Amino acid sequence: MEMIGSKNIKELMNKISVCIATYNGEKYIKEQLDSILPQLDSNDEIIISDDNSKDRTLDIIANYNDNRIKVFNNTGRGIIQNFENAIINASGEYIFLADQDDIWNIDKVKICLDDFDKGFDLILSNCLIFDSDSKEILYESFFDFNRSKKGIVNNIIKNSYIGCCMAFNNRVKNKVIPFPKNIPMHDSWIGIVSEIYFKVNFNKKKLISYRKHGENASHTGTGKSAYSVRKKFSFRFYLVSTIIVKYFRF
Repeated sequence: MEMIGSKNIKELMNKISVCIATYNGEKYIKEQLDSILPQLDSNDEIIISDDNSKDRTLDIIANYNDNRIKVFNNTGRGIIQNFENAIINASGEYIFLADQDDIWNIDKVKICLDDFDKGFDLILSNCLIFDSDSKEILYESFFDFNRSKKGIVNNIIKNSYIGCCMAFNNRVKNKVIPFPKNIPMHDSWIGIVSEIYFKVNFNKKKLISYRKHGENASHTGTGKSAYSVRKKFSFRFYLVSTIIVKYFRF
């Protein structure tokens, strides 16, 4: 039997899992992976949950021939379940969420690990938003554009938690997984639960470039919402009631 030294045990415990939900992402996935992989060590992993892509997404991923990349099938169940599938299959102490079409800054992992070392359980970092076609920067700061604030009530009224800018530890993972059925979005769920139970940091440094294009799964950077006021209210009511039922049973 191979003996594992104390240093190696620590490295295994601190392994990073980058969770990416993919669906027909052939246009952008290579640039995203190229921005992530150089920041990872040999004992880290990228967990990709693919939602039954019909294009060359999986072929592009396979061409990396990198044993740190692990692909799981989500069988067309949608973005929330796609991320849930990735997170469930992640084995790292630290979970980084990533969209298939953004670009990480070269120091993203280091800065987030520094925050974890300071005792934070979840980090939400800032980002800039750029137009995919023109490369024009639409917003220099998502935090400023969104008027992002910490706080349970603040984020029930106006959500600041966007998954592509989130990283959290295993304690958070074990609290938020499995996702309740019919939550409006996975990132707001993770954020609110973390506000209640854990130590959260809003890091003002811009650690990714968020790509705005016509196929984004969310409406970040548009200033618009696809939902009516009534629908948004029902989302918030369901989110709050789900948290109460799940965690505050009397």
